[in-house]
Amino acid sequence: MNRESQRTRFRRILPGIAIAVAIAALAWAALVPPSPASSEELFEIPMGTWARRMAGEKREILPDSIRLTLGTNDVLLLRNRDEVPQTFGPVLIMPGQSFRLPFEKASTYSFACTAHANGQMNVVVEPELTPGWTTLRWRWRRLHRALLA
Repeated sequence: MNRESQRTRFRRILPGIAIAVAIAALAWAALVPPSPASSEELFEIPMGTWARRMAGEKREILPDSIRLTLGTNDVLLLRNRDEVPQTFGPVLIMPGQSFRLPFEKASTYSFACTAHANGQMNVVVEPELTPGWTTLRWRWRRLHRALLA
């Protein structure tokens, strides 16, 4: 076989190899259970949040909804880096303090939150992941959030 025919043959099988690799990657992402380093999902209230809010700034520093998944990242960790206390639900988080809130049941929880302009934040806790589309969707959301950060 000469060099030119080897190149032609390689060019013909290259798309098939690429498709096989893509299918293998999707199968792995859908079937292999995720094992995060921590079950905590950290959200920080940055320094100056209260001052910006009092100055009339409407920019949100925390999302309106936080998504957690049982068995994967089912503990919400709020850290107050601001210089004033912040309220989250019935809890007053002092400057420099952190608050851990574990969840054991899938549901949507609404909390009063002084770090939000509208004064409220939802925590959506999804059921444990099962192999297939739910795991694939979970990985996609994590990747998308990491790319936006």
